[in-house]
Amino acid sequence: MLDIEPLFHIDNLSLIMMGLVGFVTISIVSFSSRYLKGDRKQSFFYLNLAILISIIFIMVSADHLFLLLVLWAASNYFLTRLMRHKREWEAARQSSILAIKNFGLGLIFLGSSFSILYIVTGETSIQIMLSKPIETPWVIISGLLMLLATMTQSALWPFHRWLTSSLNSPTPVSAIMHAGLVNGGGFILARFAPMLLEQPVTLNIIFITGVITATLGILWKLMQSDVKRMLACSTMGQMGFMIAQCGLGLFPAAVAHLCWHGLFKAYLFLASGSAAQEQRLDLEYPPSLKHFSMALIGGALGAYMFSLTSGKNIFAADTTLLLILLAMIAGTQFALPILRRHSLVKIPLATLVTALIGALYGLSMCFIEQLLTPLAISNPQPLNGLHLLALFVLTGAWLAILFGRHPKQKQIPTWMLKIYVRMLNASQPHPKTVTAHRNQYQF
Repeated sequence: MLDIEPLFHIDNLSLIMMGLVGFVTISIVSFSSRYLKGDRKQSFFYLNLAILISIIFIMVSADHLFLLLVLWAASNYFLTRLMRHKREWEAARQSSILAIKNFGLGLIFLGSSFSILYIVTGETSIQIMLSKPIETPWVIISGLLMLLATMTQSALWPFHRWLTSSLNSPTPVSAIMHAGLVNGGGFILARFAPMLLEQPVTLNIIFITGVITATLGILWKLMQSDVKRMLACSTMGQMGFMIAQCGLGLFPAAVAHLCWHGLFKAYLFLASGSAAQEQRLDLEYPPSLKHFSMALIGGALGAYMFSLTSGKNIFAADTTLLLILLAMIAGTQFALPILRRHSLVKIPLATLVTALIGALYGLSMCFIEQLLTPLAISNPQPLNGLHLLALFVLTGAWLAILFGRHPKQKQIPTWMLKIYVRMLNASQPHPKTVTAHRNQYQF
């Protein structure tokens, strides 16, 4: 009789991923019952979705290297089947082909990484492998190959184009893609965190890779006029932040970010059809120094509440400090729109709401960290020049976005226009995945 118990290991990380995917799936199925009403391929969609979710549930609990690899490939295959929901639609077919090529490359990277681990350790059990130190230079190569696999899965630059070219997928498919499978890279890194925490150089490379993608994703998002393309660039940026947190040695924080982003992005995609009816607010950028200063105070309070409820030292001399400073930037940005109407009444409201949001996010991160404590995957790294440089770049990009636009500036320098056009072109989907005329769409 075949003993299948060694093939699986269900821990809190597995349960968190199952809970996230399960909740998102229930929401998507409820939405799809109305969205796909009358669609002749409705049964095809539900069958493939059921198979995909089942594979994901098994994958996150797999404890065998090559079983995990096979399930990784299978989940991506069924995702591409959902992407080409309308086989007669050439743009959708090209999107799935582009995704298959990207996932195939990632499979080669991940397979090579796992093969190296098997050769140097002689183990196929992930838990047994991670329970003891691996003292060989080959483990660094394995870690870098794992990072490349993560980059392809989570649409990190320069492997991002499959994600920005997938927007002709049905909205429920986009939701499960952006809230689920695109987070697979973060799951893989968190699963092998004990091994990666022994590689400071690899962690630095992971961090820089995430920061580059986060910066590009944020800037590209601001350039888009299409709602779904804006959401795709936003996902790219958020994946960059998640990977950067892994590079800081803060894997539980990355898992918490994964969960919140997954839930929020699923909601945004399922609600994207009503975006055209939303009332647009004039944010009155650039803000005045007075309002920016008040928002900065609110952001600082939000960061303090975040550190208080998450159990982080606000004056930490390690990579935790970056997390707190980024929380302050996020809180400041959140408070600015509340203060835009020049009303003194808005000051306590902005401060209170920002502090509350910081406290809630800190509590959620503390909860995730408590769940993942048995896995020993949190180890903040000592601050170095790369961390400080990345913080300077991110802060500079944020301030440039806030204050770089002047209402009286009528003529933009040519060099800025050239950079803008280059970046806009780099964020566009593959030409073959774009439907230029409605007659090209086959119902």
